[in-house]
Amino acid sequence: MDIFSKIAAGEIPSYKCAENEEFYAFLDINPLVKGHTLVIPRREVDYIFDMEDDEIARYQVFAKKVAKAIKTAFPCVKVAQVVLGLEVPHAHIHLIPMQSEADVDFKREKLSIPAEDMKAIADKIYAEFVK
Repeated sequence: MDIFSKIAAGEIPSYKCAENEEFYAFLDINPLVKGHTLVIPRREVDYIFDMEDDEIARYQVFAKKVAKAIKTAFPCVKVAQVVLGLEVPHAHIHLIPMQSEADVDFKREKLSIPAEDMKAIADKIYAEFVK
């Protein structure tokens, strides 16, 4: 079981933003901006394009709902969707609230947000997601 599967299963703590039976969304612990969220399938699949067509469609619809919750919780111009990363062998989408394209520069320094603030951010997104 990879680290993201352990997070989705509750074996490793996370800041949950949204979930259903197939997908799980949680705050990135090294965020580019406040509200930077990862969306994963609960099923272990390394490469997003290895997902079946109907599954990837449901994944995108779930991510869209999470993105709308993020945009409501943290008003921004748009919520960027980025698929990248080789460090974890589990498909994941980065949803990043952005005011400019600079907010999606993965080479810049990541934020350090205290745990209580991370919880408040996740709770705010979750509250919008379940509306």
